[in-house]
Amino acid sequence: MASIQLNHVTKRYADGFEAVKGIDLEVADGEFVILVGPSGCGKSTALRMIAGLEDISDGELRIGDEVVNDKAPKDRDIAMVFQNYALYPHMTVRENMGFALKLAKVDKAEIDRKVEEAAKILDLTGHLDRKPANLSGGQRQRVAMGRAIVRDPAVFLMDEPLSNLDAKLRVQTRTEVSRIQQRLGTTMIYVTHDQTEAMTLGDRVAVMRAGTIQQVASPKELYDHPVNLFVAGFIGSPAMNFFPARLSGGRVHLPFGDVPLPASLRGAPDGQVIAGVRPESFEDAELAPEHHKGESFEFDAEVELVESMGSELYAYFGYEGETASSDQLEEIAADAGLADVPGAGETGRVVARLSPESKAASGQATRLWLDVERIHLFDPHDGSRLSAAKKSGSVGADQVATPASGTNGAADAG
Repeated sequence: MASIQLNHVTKRYADGFEAVKGIDLEVADGEFVILVGPSGCGKSTALRMIAGLEDISDGELRIGDEVVNDKAPKDRDIAMVFQNYALYPHMTVRENMGFALKLAKVDKAEIDRKVEEAAKILDLTGHLDRKPANLSGGQRQRVAMGRAIVRDPAVFLMDEPLSNLDAKLRVQTRTEVSRIQQRLGTTMIYVTHDQTEAMTLGDRVAVMRAGTIQQVASPKELYDHPVNLFVAGFIGSPAMNFFPARLSGGRVHLPFGDVPLPASLRGAPDGQVIAGVRPESFEDAELAPEHHKGESFEFDAEVELVESMGSELYAYFGYEGETASSDQLEEIAADAGLADVPGAGETGRVVARLSPESKAASGQATRLWLDVERIHLFDPHDGSRLSAAKKSGSVGADQVATPASGTNGAADAG
């Protein structure tokens, strides 16, 4: 096992385009870190630079205590699992898994021992003599993982390994990846565009956008304390709702009513902000938690559409007035797609996640409850999340990683 350090690592192509822009990231020995972001954000390029499949234009890459910028992939003690299984169709599972060891002229008895050990971990023991054509997609992906495991590398790199699987198989294989990493304890970096995978798999998650790391933190920290509009809008499904808002007289003026300023932001100066509310911060007023009812906010909403998911309801409603507008929100909409960011680029549309017991119905007015303490406020100019300073009571922006700030948020943001 080994730690990994990226110190101001940049990938610049011949035409001057920078796919990765001076990122800093430290992965501890045995840690499971996820790189997540929309297509084109630079996450796969970063992974390929760690693997040695892409040259590093600037910066320093360390695996363990050694600088490996100029080392060939075979000399980096890494194993990589790709989106495409890349199995040899004419070979059995046993032969596919042991092929790299065979090329390295490892003793046959040792190859068999390692293959059988990996097969037991991956629940492939009964399939060792079958060929890839006779396996399911999930089994093929496990064979590809087994081929990496038998090499006993210091670092595992995985580039969207589950994206070719159907939804049900994806969930099943995702839990297997997590179980395998915990059992092996090997340092792992996993790239995905799926934020659900990112939130359920990693010890820490690095959210990337446009070649930079926006925030690195635990899944819970990302969800509860996003440093900017992009992280807030990208993490969470359904995505956070955004509204134009104004702080005045200790209250937040939202399109559907005025609510008390959250305790964490009391003392904030008046002014325009963008408010963010996650769907689960709403509830049917009749089902709202009793201990919150006296201090929270209720309002009437004309529900346009209700989607029943069995364990919860998604209620969509609109509001009159302007929608939240900023350069940051426009970029989020372009990166994530308008459908993934309610309120961004649409006309006053909100999604609320309600209990399945709710009587909310399409085309009917429903009284909703809002957990005021879970409102997020963002600077409309630079997109950074606002937080009250503990001593002065003034409001400042949480640390945010942007090209202008010169930092890539390689530490947890609290």
